[in-house]
This record gives sequence, C-alpha cells and structure tokens, in this order.
Amino acid sequence: MPSLRIQKIVKAILQDGRRHGAQFKGLLLSSHFQPIYSLSHNRVVGHEGLLRARDEEGHNVPPLRVFAECIDESEARWCDTLARAVHATNFAAEVKDDQWLFLNVRPEAILELAHEDDGRYLEAVQRSLTIPASQIVLELLESAIPDDGAFLQAMAKVRAMGFLIALDDFGAGHSNFDRVWSIKPDIVKLDRSLLIGVAQDRSRQRVIAQMVSLLHECGSLVLMEGVETHEEALVALEADADFVQGYYFGRPQPDLIPVDLGTASITALHASLADYREQRHRDQKLLVAPYLNAIGYAGALLSANRSMQAACQSFLALPHVELCFVLDERGYQVGPNLWTEVQFPSREKSHGPLLQAEGACWARRPYFKRALQSPGKVQVTRPYRTLNGDRLSITASSAFRCRVDGQDVWRVVCGDIIWDCGSSGLGLPPT
Repeated sequence: MPSLRIQKIVKAILQDGRRHGAQFKGLLLSSHFQPIYSLSHNRVVGHEGLLRARDEEGHNVPPLRVFAECIDESEARWCDTLARAVHATNFAAEVKDDQWLFLNVRPEAILELAHEDDGRYLEAVQRSLTIPASQIVLELLESAIPDDGAFLQAMAKVRAMGFLIALDDFGAGHSNFDRVWSIKPDIVKLDRSLLIGVAQDRSRQRVIAQMVSLLHECGSLVLMEGVETHEEALVALEADADFVQGYYFGRPQPDLIPVDLGTASITALHASLADYREQRHRDQKLLVAPYLNAIGYAGALLSANRSMQAACQSFLALPHVELCFVLDERGYQVGPNLWTEVQFPSREKSHGPLLQAEGACWARRPYFKRALQSPGKVQVTRPYRTLNGDRLSITASSAFRCRVDGQDVWRVVCGDIIWDCGSSGLGLPPT
C-alpha cells in the first residue's frame, strides 16, 4: 500500500539537533541548501536541496560515495528517496516565504511516482508534504531523460499534481532542443561549462544570449548555474537569464538564505552592467566609426552618379575590409562584388560556388532591412558567419537615392569587414 511506504519514509526521518536527517547504511544523510536568485526581483526565490552525509565518526562522505555504497538499484532508489524526504522536511521546517525547493530526481523516480498504483502514491506523497507541490521544482538531468511516450505521460501526471519541472545541466554533453520542445520544462538550468572562459569571449557571450532567447521562445525560464565570478554574473545578466545560482551568490549551507540577503549585491550588479555596456559601447563606436563614415560617404557619391570603384575607394582602403556591393530596392544585388586588392587573391576556393553574387537576393538580411527603414543613417550588423569563407564578418550599409533609366530609385550600398581578427574581437553594441 502507498500509505505504508509513506509511513516508512516518515519513520526514517529523525531529528539531528534542530535539523532532520535519515540513517542509511551507517551514514547520516542531511541537507545543505544553495540559494537561487531572480535577477529581476533582486532576491532569493528558491533553494536547491543538496545531499550531505557523515559516517559514524562524524567524517563527511561525498554524495557519489554514498550511492556507490548501494548494492543494487533498489537500494539506490531508497537512498535517493530518503535524500529528497530529508530536504523537503528541513525546507518545510525553516521556510518563511513563498520559495521554491529544487529537488534532483532521476527519470525512474518520475515514472514510479506517476505509475505506481495508478498514481495514487504520488497523491500520497503530496498529502504527506507540509509545503504545496507548487513550491517544489523537480530537477531532471537532461542527458538521462528517456525518449518515450511513457515518460511524457508520467510527466503530465506529475505536472497535474502541481509540481514544476526543471531540466538540469542543459548545454553539457549532447544537449538538444528537441527534448525541450517535448518535455516543455518550466525552467532550464544552463550548465556551468557554458560559462568557463566566456567572460572575455564576445562571440560565446552572443551564443549564450541567443540560447537564452530561444529557450524563452520554447516557453521556459532560464537559470544560469555555476556562476562563480563577477564577470560571469555580468554575462548571465546581459544574456537575460531569469535566475542565477553559484558560489558568487551563495554557497550551499545548512540554513536557508533570508529572502533579502544579497539584494544589494544584485542591485550593484545591475549598475555594473550599465557601466560596462556604456564603456563597451564607446569603445565599439570608436572602432567602427571609420567604416561607418566611409560607407556613408560611398552612398553619397553613388547618389551623385559616381562609379562604384570611385565611391567605395576610401572604404576599401580601410584595414580588414573585404568587399563592397550594391542592392536594389527589393534586396537583389546589382552587379558583382567589388573586392579589395588584399582580399581578392585570398578568397577560399572551398567557397567558390558562393562567390558569384550578382543577382543574389539579400532582402532578409538585417543590413538591407535596416538601411531602408532609416535612409541616411548608416547601419552595422552584429558579427555573423560570412558566405565568403570560414570567418566572421560585419556589414555596414547605407540607403541612398539615385536615378536609373530616368527614375528615382532606392539603392543600398554595403561593405563587409572581417571581424574575427585582432582588436576587432570587441563585438558590437545592440542594434
């Protein structure tokens, strides 16, 4: 009977001073909690329950060793169940605000909760808790989730009871968005590996921001875990992550963090980001200014019916410039690319099928759309993979009016700059 199993769990929970624990194979299982902050609310919104264990001599035992002591899968499941019960009991005894408790669970546990006795065990678990199911976030390791209908049905039952679902360690190993689409987690936790070395890498920062944006479009909130430095915290904030977790904000400890603890540090983080963005914007503006001035000048000369070679001469003379080209009002390229003398002989043969661009349609590209939307104002794109080789480029563009066959028409002059070279790795301001 499910009630007997619940009684067994409750009986296993014991008082250890003012906290609760459970005995397992001569070890005392206990809880530590790591705070999870909302970057928008500037406060703690939850804690993750983490297993701690001590042997009979009081020595700490790593969680992996605890499970290594299990002789079979049944014993491992019981240890896993006890750990979650201890976390829930300690959390319920201390929590004073509306917070989430994040609990790590294996997919097998979800199947058991949902299907044992047709789900009645899950109802018994919920009744036995002194906190509502809506305050519990079940964390599933993304790499361990099975791709089958039975698991999705079990997830639906768990959700119907009010529990929230988090996908853990996304971005590590063979992560894919198919799993996000099928499971539809409430929260996706981005793995720490995405943050390592990212503070000085603008390209990776942009990828993380795009990943966060895509997860938001999938219907999930995003938690960046493993944040350990001020620079990594800025990356999480700028990428628009909803929540953060890591040593920079708080280490695991036996007590829950008060809701208002750390508020000042997150407020200061927002101020730091504003200063960081402003300084970077100034640096980037100085960096791209010569290219913007030159492409704007090219548009003015083309509007006065100067030749393409004459109009683009000053732009093509700048360092790292690759080529110029002109688009009509529909986004179709008028004439061939005009290459710099430096870049012409270095064009990759492997991209030969793409180098003949006359008549190509670039109407969907930001450099075309933005130029026509703001005539007279030079535009610049974010870095992107060029079709002309294995590198990143940015494109500066400017819309201008000229006469063709006796009619006034719009044209857009564009210039590509190789962006993954030397000091130009600074990136670009938001556009």
